[in-house]
Amino acid sequence: MKTSLKQTLVALIPLAVLVFLLALDISIFGADSILGASQVALLVAAGIAIWQGMWLYGIPWKTFEAEIAGNVGNVASAILILLLIGAISGTWTMSGVVPAFIYYGIRIISPKVFLLTACVLCAVVSVTTGSSWTTIATVGVALLGIGRAEGFSDALTAGAIISGAYFGDKISPLSDTTVLASSVNRVGLFEHIHYMYFTTVPSFLITLIIFTVLGLTHGGAPEMPMEVYTSTLAARFHLTPWLMLVPAFTVFLIWKKLPAIMVLALSVLAACVAAIVFQPDIVRSIGQSVTAGSSARVFFAGMVEIIYNSVSLETGVPEVNQLVATRGMLGMLNTIYLIICAMCFGAAMQASGMIGHLSRIMQPLTRTRGGLVGSTVLTGTALNGIVSDQYLSVILTSNIYRHTYEENGYEARLLSRSVEDSATVTSPLFPWSSCGMTQATILSVPTLVYAPFCFFNLLSPLVSFIVGLIGWKIVCSKARES
Repeated sequence: MKTSLKQTLVALIPLAVLVFLLALDISIFGADSILGASQVALLVAAGIAIWQGMWLYGIPWKTFEAEIAGNVGNVASAILILLLIGAISGTWTMSGVVPAFIYYGIRIISPKVFLLTACVLCAVVSVTTGSSWTTIATVGVALLGIGRAEGFSDALTAGAIISGAYFGDKISPLSDTTVLASSVNRVGLFEHIHYMYFTTVPSFLITLIIFTVLGLTHGGAPEMPMEVYTSTLAARFHLTPWLMLVPAFTVFLIWKKLPAIMVLALSVLAACVAAIVFQPDIVRSIGQSVTAGSSARVFFAGMVEIIYNSVSLETGVPEVNQLVATRGMLGMLNTIYLIICAMCFGAAMQASGMIGHLSRIMQPLTRTRGGLVGSTVLTGTALNGIVSDQYLSVILTSNIYRHTYEENGYEARLLSRSVEDSATVTSPLFPWSSCGMTQATILSVPTLVYAPFCFFNLLSPLVSFIVGLIGWKIVCSKARES
């Protein structure tokens, strides 16, 4: 059934309201808009979508309620992962793992190749773990500190970290989005990964060239000599190579293919042990600020505080204080709040049928190969902004275009690749999306600040469209391919 102009305009209303309110929030609150104003905008837009669906299309409230419950339920594991990431942030820092990464990284990595190294390292870790979130929350946090010490802006360093992490996430057979995109489109996992090389590798190579040039031409000086960072960290923490056992243990758990939640929880436990063994004075001082009594009571209070609360240390150097400050699980609550509100908006748009109405706008563009791939990429990217979740974007984009690809004689792997080239990699570029909010919270860099430097995430959709336009390695069972 064709979508009428009226249905299209109606479907655009909640989206237009959301964009307007978010722009207004950012103009008023700036980066603090994610503390509550953006969530209000999402709920208002969701309310409008629900009202339109009930009033214009007669959709009962129970349909919306069920869709919202399903959407929020689908992100329950992601919420638990976010809390564990907050715990890792606290325990890895106060145990000395992150300070040790920074200390040795400053000594080993030359500023000229820092951005290149950061991008490649995050790519390798992400391929191994299959998780961009875990990579950014662990190695990424340490690299951000090294970049700051070597005079790079947080935005540029965050761009290198996220670019590498999402490249690895995209081609890793352990990645949930990679498995999802291949399974939803009925394509073998390794067939899907191999076919992505033709768009993913060129995008990543261009990204590495850009970061290499930016590193070689980097003329910015750090705010203070790097020796101050290393000496201050060494004075405040007991830094030893033995601390690297914690990340090594985490990698081992990943290699054993344990579930992500179990890996993160055991990593937190290992970091707690390391904190007690290597940083007893820090744990004791944090515990004494909470309670008094026996050593066991003080140590227990200190570890709990490190896991869940915001913790800061006085090092005598303000820049280093900022570097080792943590927010624990409490620091992730705004992200969780935003994700729940985003899921409500996505559910309202889905249950009302408005996503379907908006997607049909693209149908006239699917008559040619380039138009089909381009519209798929555009839809996957747009849905990240509309439903605010990469998993929903992958599923919805696949469902919208599957029949069109089959009808035109194109392989299912072209659809699965186009979906990953857009729905997966653009997810951290939207401030109100689950990925955008998560990375901004973990790295303490606003999404709109780091987004221009996420070259891999920006290039992937473009390269996908170009490859689709020229038809490189694209097979069509019908005569007309252009």
